[in-house]
Amino acid sequence: MQRMRVQDHVQEENKEMYPFIFVYRSDAAMGNAQEKPPGSGGGAARPDQASAGSGTRSRGAGGGGGGEKPQNDRAPEKGAVNGTQRENSPAGGQEEQSSPAVDTSYLDAPAGALPPHLARLKNEGNHLFKHGQFGDALEKYSQAIDACAEAGIDSPEDLCILYSNRAACYLKDGNSTDCIQDCTKALELQPYSLKPLLRRAMAYESLERYRKAYVDYKTVLQIDTGVQAAHDSVHRITRMLIEQDGPEWREKLPDIPVVPLSVQQQHREKPISIEQAQARAARAAQEEVRRKEARFTLLKQEGNGLVKKGNFQEALEKYSECLTLKPDECALYTNRAICLLKLNRFEEAKQDCDSALQLEPANKKAFYRRALAFKGLQDYLSASSDLQEVLQLDPNVREAEQELEEVTGLLRKIQGV
Repeated sequence: MQRMRVQDHVQEENKEMYPFIFVYRSDAAMGNAQEKPPGSGGGAARPDQASAGSGTRSRGAGGGGGGEKPQNDRAPEKGAVNGTQRENSPAGGQEEQSSPAVDTSYLDAPAGALPPHLARLKNEGNHLFKHGQFGDALEKYSQAIDACAEAGIDSPEDLCILYSNRAACYLKDGNSTDCIQDCTKALELQPYSLKPLLRRAMAYESLERYRKAYVDYKTVLQIDTGVQAAHDSVHRITRMLIEQDGPEWREKLPDIPVVPLSVQQQHREKPISIEQAQARAARAAQEEVRRKEARFTLLKQEGNGLVKKGNFQEALEKYSECLTLKPDECALYTNRAICLLKLNRFEEAKQDCDSALQLEPANKKAFYRRALAFKGLQDYLSASSDLQEVLQLDPNVREAEQELEEVTGLLRKIQGV
């Protein structure tokens, strides 16, 4: 029950600013990362990564599962059997093919101020997490945290990231209690760090500790008002708290900390990564598609309504605006052709029917309305031809039969028959 309440909690658009935030799902897998096969490209959520001095994220170039042994083993060279070299021969059967070496260069990427051997543990944890091996990733982060303590390394930012990453693993595995503990440690090291705050809020919500979750979500929104997941969660939890505590629910909340303006400013000025820029562009494109679709639907409905009322000029304008949004929509051309026919603009009606038939060569409405346009242009032979096309497509179109009879009579008059 408690797990299902947070199932849909992070919206797709949050991937833009925070692609490394993970959400609790009903199958006890928290987060928005999807497991991908080794060697696949970007797009999967991954834990926090930091390069020395830059704050940017490092990313692995290739696949390979987790494990403590570096994956640099190679298959035997072509022609080698049990360590013994032999000559290749066409009669000797199929040759053994050499396997490409697995690229493990991502393990040696810098990671903040961590020394190389600890950076390697963190990078390996990130790689394992990226490929859905959350338990193994958790082990690597734990080894890195323990090694930092043993070596006396004092780097609050790097330790904060390690605790936050391990918290993400706990969250994915449904261990909300340990997730909260690690997030709290991370926030002690780096107060008002956004990702630990958001992960802790999710963990609190999964445990139905709604007041604490509410406080963390509201704190997140002080840092960044663009986190849609936090907005959605605040609205959802508010309803729950009203049901639980009644009108006085606010009085029962813990104090919400005031985030210093310097922290808010620092977050706003933080440069975005390439991944975040790509996610932002993708989100903007999706939003534009949704906006155009909604506008198109509204305009088309308005046009149809105006046709029913006999307001053909206004309907024509609606359909014309629709065509700027979807120029390949056949029905718009046939609909606009009705308006043009009613306005005695026969040549334009014919052109719209031509466009419709280019998109759908067997569209009987386009043939019928083009026949009416030809009739208005006194091209009775072409009108007759189009009406016969209509009847070939559907012999039951009574209107086409009647028009064909009329057009045939007009042709006979012209021909003097």
